[in-house]
Amino acid sequence: MKKNIIILSLAALSMTSCGVMKNYNRDKVTQPIEVESLYGDALSGDSLGLGDLKWRELFTDPTLQALIERVLAQNTNIKNADLSVQQLEHALKATKWAFAPSVALSANGTVSKMWDPYNRDSYSNIPSSKPYSIGLTVGWQQVNLLQLRNAKKGAEMNYQQVIAAKQAVQASLVSHTASMYYTLAQLDEQLVLMKQTKANWAEYLKMQKLLMEAGQANTAAVASIEATYWSICQSVVTIEDNIRIIENQLSNLLNEPSAKIKRNSLKSFNAPKIVSTGAPISILSRRPDVRIAEMALASAFYDVNQAKSAFYPALTLSATGTFTNGQQANINPGAIIGQAVAGLAQPIFMNGALRARLKISKEQMEIEANNFTNAVITAGNEVNTAMLQVRSAEELRTMIDKQVQALDTAYEATRKLFAGSSANYLNVITAHNNLIQAQMTQIGNRMEAISATIELYLALGGGAE
Repeated sequence: MKKNIIILSLAALSMTSCGVMKNYNRDKVTQPIEVESLYGDALSGDSLGLGDLKWRELFTDPTLQALIERVLAQNTNIKNADLSVQQLEHALKATKWAFAPSVALSANGTVSKMWDPYNRDSYSNIPSSKPYSIGLTVGWQQVNLLQLRNAKKGAEMNYQQVIAAKQAVQASLVSHTASMYYTLAQLDEQLVLMKQTKANWAEYLKMQKLLMEAGQANTAAVASIEATYWSICQSVVTIEDNIRIIENQLSNLLNEPSAKIKRNSLKSFNAPKIVSTGAPISILSRRPDVRIAEMALASAFYDVNQAKSAFYPALTLSATGTFTNGQQANINPGAIIGQAVAGLAQPIFMNGALRARLKISKEQMEIEANNFTNAVITAGNEVNTAMLQVRSAEELRTMIDKQVQALDTAYEATRKLFAGSSANYLNVITAHNNLIQAQMTQIGNRMEAISATIELYLALGGGAE
């Protein structure tokens, strides 16, 4: 009779629980996202875009590659991310055994002996008693298979979140390392120009002081030139300080004491000839933060299923086998005792706790759905912004290059005029200063193009392999 009850209960359970056995489906738990307009008016391209490149394919400078590899090997954040992944791997392995029964081995023994304080013969022949038993118990205690299944699925989603979090750390480290590397290259080139400017103004100041001693220049003019010279000296010191600060920041990423960072020039960066973002839908699978948001949504989905599963019966199954040599209660020595127990427990009233948990889990799933939608839209907007910056830098490059070329021509012409005594040295200094300022702008433009490309790469989920 008990067997029939269990079979009927399990059959009813299988028919009524189909809703809590469903797997997560993004389209059924979130609002539709217009992926075609995800990037706004930015270029989309085909399915293989900038974000699909491995970081070694984008950053081809061997010195930078070696630096990034050192950061990924030594950085504390990436090490901790690895340890977090390992922790979740252990937890996930535990959930995979959730459906397995528990097995317990027990053994006990007793030694008893009677002593008669009066030494009576009737008690002297009573033998000592040494009963023992060895038992093995196998069972599923209060098991709700639906809850176990959804708990296992939820653990898998949590594991995927941690994997994506590690990838996010890696992508961030790759992009930050590259950005600071090229910032150092930018500062190096700016420092060279500022030192040239400093040398030119030092020469001009020396010349004006000699003219003032000869009575051909006044104190006000010389003081103004000297003020400009000291301003340029301050700029040189500021650039040198910024170089040391960036090197210290890179040393922090390397988890090393402060040291000189070896680097090449800005020209070592070879930007892709065609910068395409890739198909908009690909951002859902590439960006770690988007995947983290989706895995949180999937985990909340399985939490709802768990809450629903709590309304279904819990099954108790256990089997015990015991070998004993007990000599009492009509048990013969060497006997094996077996016992099997089965039962079902159906929740009926639990002070509203089950319904409250279900409502809370549904509301949490709505929160995670909103977070996921926001993550996707934010990602699309970041791609759009970075793409616009890339375009702007490319458009400005031609104009700035032409400006530098024109000012270089003007500077050479002014020098020739000065050599022929048709112009004073101030005109030469002014022309050279204008050229250097344009060259500084040119360096800044190159760095803006590099930074925008790195930002676009990161926005597309690049560097997270």
